[in-house]
Amino acid sequence: MEYIHRIKYQSKLYELPCEVVYSARKTCAVSISAEGEITLRLPLGTSEAQIRRLLSDKQHWIITHYLEAVKRRESRPESDLTDAQRAALEKRYIAAAKEYFPKRAAYFLPLTGGSFQRITIRDQKTRWGSCSARGTLSFNWRLMLAPPAVLDYVVVHELCHLTHMDHSKAFWALVESVCPDYRIHRKWLKEHGSELVL
Repeated sequence: MEYIHRIKYQSKLYELPCEVVYSARKTCAVSISAEGEITLRLPLGTSEAQIRRLLSDKQHWIITHYLEAVKRRESRPESDLTDAQRAALEKRYIAAAKEYFPKRAAYFLPLTGGSFQRITIRDQKTRWGSCSARGTLSFNWRLMLAPPAVLDYVVVHELCHLTHMDHSKAFWALVESVCPDYRIHRKWLKEHGSELVL
């Protein structure tokens, strides 16, 4: 589901599309990807009035982070690759990711606990990884362009969701027990995620 949020900022009107994701969570949350894509994560049954109130409360945070993402995207140097070269490289990275992520997941699983059914590799637009209630782990192939420690943090993050399907204190404690420097890696992704492109 998509929701259009209109913001007037510095005399300019912005119409920002927001991806809306409903789940059995208890709280509302707003996230903005490195590419400037806005996601609203909402409890089931959230009304439109509640959505408007959430966006109003977070308006300054949304527009400043959105404009930062746009600025990063526009300042990104142009690639010298042709479309054919880029497609070939992407294919190779995806193949490498399909081999590498299962190895890293198998390495960390004894430390995080839980069990998963399968691993999929995607080119997700708004996230680096995900863990479904059915035990499917999904990872963005672009993480193959990130430092190995950052990739490992995302693997650990999703594996910990097999035990804690939330971002509670217990979840972050488990992440930290396996990846003590996770805050550094999470910060790196927020600041440099938009650079993970071919």
